[in-house]
Amino acid sequence: MPFYPHITYDDKLKVWSGGERSNYFAPHLSIGQIIFREMERHPQLIAQISATEKTALTREEVRFNAMRVASYMRGLGLKQTDIVGLMARNTTHLVAVAYACFFNGVPFHSLNISYEQETIEKLFRITRPRLIFCDGDEYERVLAATETLQLDSTIISMRHHSLGCLRIQDILTTPIEDNFQPSQLEQGPDQTLAILCSSGTTGVPKAVTFTNSQQILWSCSPMTIDVVQYSHSTLDWFSGLSVCINAGVFSTRSIIADNQFDPAFLCRIIEEHRITFLVQSPAQLAMLVSCPEFEASDLSSIRHYVYGGTSCSVEMQQRMRSRLRQADCLVFSYNLTEMNSLGCLNHHYDEKPNSVGRPVRGIKVKIINEEGEALGPTEMGEVCFNNGQHWSGYYGNPEETRLMIDSQQWLHTGDLGYMDPGGFLYLVDRKKDMLKYQSIMYYPSEIETVIARMPNVAEVCVFGVWAEVNGDEAAASVVKKPGTQLLAQDVLNYVREHIEAKHKQLNAGAIIVEDLLRSPNGKTHRMATKAHFLEVTKRQKT
Repeated sequence: MPFYPHITYDDKLKVWSGGERSNYFAPHLSIGQIIFREMERHPQLIAQISATEKTALTREEVRFNAMRVASYMRGLGLKQTDIVGLMARNTTHLVAVAYACFFNGVPFHSLNISYEQETIEKLFRITRPRLIFCDGDEYERVLAATETLQLDSTIISMRHHSLGCLRIQDILTTPIEDNFQPSQLEQGPDQTLAILCSSGTTGVPKAVTFTNSQQILWSCSPMTIDVVQYSHSTLDWFSGLSVCINAGVFSTRSIIADNQFDPAFLCRIIEEHRITFLVQSPAQLAMLVSCPEFEASDLSSIRHYVYGGTSCSVEMQQRMRSRLRQADCLVFSYNLTEMNSLGCLNHHYDEKPNSVGRPVRGIKVKIINEEGEALGPTEMGEVCFNNGQHWSGYYGNPEETRLMIDSQQWLHTGDLGYMDPGGFLYLVDRKKDMLKYQSIMYYPSEIETVIARMPNVAEVCVFGVWAEVNGDEAAASVVKKPGTQLLAQDVLNYVREHIEAKHKQLNAGAIIVEDLLRSPNGKTHRMATKAHFLEVTKRQKT
């Protein structure tokens, strides 16, 4: 088979491999120890610039601030078995909080700022953090959640401080512990580094652990001191976490912003700061190429433009490539949070424009059928990954962990796809019902549960309708109870009144139907119901 140099295929096991991965640093070192040592080098280099708060910090200033926060945590008696909560935008001192946790070997549990109080309660009920850093914008929600859970948590505000609350500026006055050194990990490199959030098939969030493995380090393109990187992702995303870590390890310069994503703003900061390494979601890519400022912007500084997480149309990719100095610097990435590392990268857009790429070094891929048997090239089944590293699973949830990873340490993605003869992976559909709106995950069942409470609703089916910018926009087909009155607008209004989150609104609309389309066994056929919805709405538009 015609493979690229590092791709191999075992035709007996039917497993594709990206080749061996070598560590940059001694394998016994924790991420915190590596960052601490590397930040002592080039102390006067600018480490971070906030494009919104107008601040700039050297690597020495970041390291000292992180040691101050770490010393504060040690003063509270935080142990490596404790958890630090995090729910914050990319503000100036967030990096100090993250590095402080790494230095102490204390994992943080990072939540997305869009979560409602109910979701915050569900997540913090799992990890029960002793210390929580959040923005003042979310302070009341976080405080209410801790009171409901009866958590004895200290809450520290990162920005827009509420009256009387403890501020990050107060913590940064903490004296640095004498002869400060990063802590040795009690469990070695397999110890949990951070906890990010996912969602279960029932809609109940799960806490995804990350280990101290060096596989989280970006190893597929050169990371040198002249790299200027930007990602709008916060620390609850793999992309945000990896960019934060790589900045400390490889002495790159990070540009950050704590505003809502604004493509025109991004165009300006790319020009102003000469950003070379950009990490975005496909939704952000679509917004960027669609904004009026895009065509006139100077994007010549970009050397690597990495995007991934959901599908992206070929048209949008081509529009972006046409504006880049090097068309091959546009790279699609594919991974899942549970992998704790990159999975596949597509550096070959011209040859394979619809592929998510080939496995990176250290990654193995196989495709399995319903019986768990491995399949060969071009055969479609569930995509599974193995990165050879320890994964602690979902924090406090061994049952869901066993469903995600099998006894041979293969992670089951829930995505359906196939490998072509050249070792390129293609995704066809989702095995699971998970949807993503602007890269925020949600499930149809969450919205169905709310709509089902309406007095005149007999049945409901919610599904995603893909949109260029937003990704999966929720839509609903609703069956009304016989003899009652129900309009589509009534359903839209009800969801708006009973669900706070923007990504869980019926952004693609609703229709009233006589019955839902069903499979032969009588269960609702979600794909067929969605196809009917698209047909009806198309007729309505014409």
